[in-house]
Amino acid sequence: MNSSEFRVQSSTVALTLVMLAVLATPSVAQEEGTGQQAPPSITLSAEKRQLIGVRTATAQLRSLDRRIRTVGKVEVDETKLSYVNTKVAGWVKKLFVDYTGKEVVKGQPLLSIYSPDLVTAQEEYLLAIRAKAKETAGTNPDIAASQQSLIDSARRRLQLWDITDEQIAGLETSGKPQTEITLVAPQSGIVLEKMVLEGAYVMPGANLYKIVDLSSVWIMADIYEYEVPLVKVGQQARVTLPYYTGTSYDATVSYVNPALDPMTRTLKVRLSMHNPGMMLKPEMFTNVEIQVSSGKRIAIPTEAVLDSGLRQVVYVEKKPGTYEMRQVKLGLRGDRYVEVLSGIKAGEKVVTSGNFLIDSETQLRTGQ
Repeated sequence: MNSSEFRVQSSTVALTLVMLAVLATPSVAQEEGTGQQAPPSITLSAEKRQLIGVRTATAQLRSLDRRIRTVGKVEVDETKLSYVNTKVAGWVKKLFVDYTGKEVVKGQPLLSIYSPDLVTAQEEYLLAIRAKAKETAGTNPDIAASQQSLIDSARRRLQLWDITDEQIAGLETSGKPQTEITLVAPQSGIVLEKMVLEGAYVMPGANLYKIVDLSSVWIMADIYEYEVPLVKVGQQARVTLPYYTGTSYDATVSYVNPALDPMTRTLKVRLSMHNPGMMLKPEMFTNVEIQVSSGKRIAIPTEAVLDSGLRQVVYVEKKPGTYEMRQVKLGLRGDRYVEVLSGIKAGEKVVTSGNFLIDSETQLRTGQ
């Protein structure tokens, strides 16, 4: 070994001895009047505290904000989804909206249907009106009431087939039955599916169009079992697209599924949000951050806690240079702080840096 290697090794040994000597022997005293052993404590000089980099923070009431990060999938807002169908059987005469993806507005004509049943119902209504018009003023009241009942019955039948009051008024004015009925869009949106062709025969109740308004959408996200108590309806969330950086969307938790998936041990959470510019499309994947706030609680920085698995220990600064070991019970965890249920009071200072060295020496000296 040459002289330079000897000097390096000597410096290393000396530094190790200095680090072991910086911690003074902890005092293990008894609490006055109780006969119980006080918690282990240790006293350090200012130079020693600076050498090992001791820093402290104050335990105080804080809001334990936390973000739950997960992935979600865009789905259609079911409250803005409509099916178009007919209550009468007939043949499709004309398609005014003839392809999927077309934007429509509420009241816009979609298709016309020729229905023999509808023509018959209109003729019955006109016959009832004509029969009453032929009667003189001296007609028996019972007969007049019966004729009015026929008119009302025929009118209700037309209304039940979605013939509007305006169309019925036009029928009375023209005196001729309409051979076709026109179905209109029940809401504004996009034709997501078109299930009918021109000339096809349609049955009552058959779905002809599926129209959705994508101005707002749902995001279905999965959260883990241990996160379930943290998520509530009404919480705010942030939605981003992994392939469209720099833009985020605000969302709100609108539903939390009451049942857990037994295979994945996750829970479905639904978020509602506006969809500006129709940027979000059904079946897209998104990133989701749910903002969780627990309210004001006594909290300390997470780095102040030494967790052995069996217990959690924190060192409290009793006075400048003197640190006392405390066993604590922890509660909710945030991104940077953790709730303290017992062991520390608000206003006490805890060691956040250098606490590992302090704990190692304390256990070495006290045998704990």
